[in-house]
Amino acid sequence: MKVVACYSCKGGVGKSTLAANLAWAAATISARRTLLWDLDPQGGGGFLLGVDRPRGAQAAARFEQTSLARDGIVPTAWPHLDVLPADPSLRGVDRLFERLGKRKRLARLTASLGEWYDRVILDCPPVINALSEQIIRAADVIIVPLTASPLARRALDEVLDDLRRNHGQHAPVLPVFALYDARRRLHVEARAAHPDWPVVPMASLVEQMAVQRKPIGATAPRSPAAEAIRSLWTGIERRLTRA
Repeated sequence: MKVVACYSCKGGVGKSTLAANLAWAAATISARRTLLWDLDPQGGGGFLLGVDRPRGAQAAARFEQTSLARDGIVPTAWPHLDVLPADPSLRGVDRLFERLGKRKRLARLTASLGEWYDRVILDCPPVINALSEQIIRAADVIIVPLTASPLARRALDEVLDDLRRNHGQHAPVLPVFALYDARRRLHVEARAAHPDWPVVPMASLVEQMAVQRKPIGATAPRSPAAEAIRSLWTGIERRLTRA
């Protein structure tokens, strides 16, 4: 079982959209038993796959356990793809980690899912705190989506700086240009500076995900955005298989 974290300390960069699409790709393209674990209190990743936030406040309490049961995991409309949804209790989870003093609790919990899942995709909140430290320790690869804006690049630099200062050994980091618009000069210049970073193009189909609550590959499998997701996931899967 391998863990893929979609993580950025900046919001609005397409993180939840990317996480939902990668989870679908893992389940559908690679036929992996896949769980999208939504760690963002807003619950965007699960919502985009048709799963509503539960009414209760159980998400944070899971971190007090030493292993996870299947209670609370919701199947989606697609084979091999489940969601562990978020709820507002996750807003205080960093304080819970500080109280527990367990630096690898998330890693232990994801490992306990190996009986049921081959891939766990983490949709992470835009923070640098105790939860992000847990995410970094649990991940086998860290996907950092960013737009072409200077603020997004600054957020990436903050993530990399945090890794250098606080995590001597960590999973490989893969920046991804999300919401890329080839008509904009700033986007073109940013891509030219980093031609080896994967690109997911901006498209109305991406925006429609929030309306249809379905991944791009399910609604428009031949679109450039779906092809980009497929290519991105293939590269990630290849890296996970080698690890």
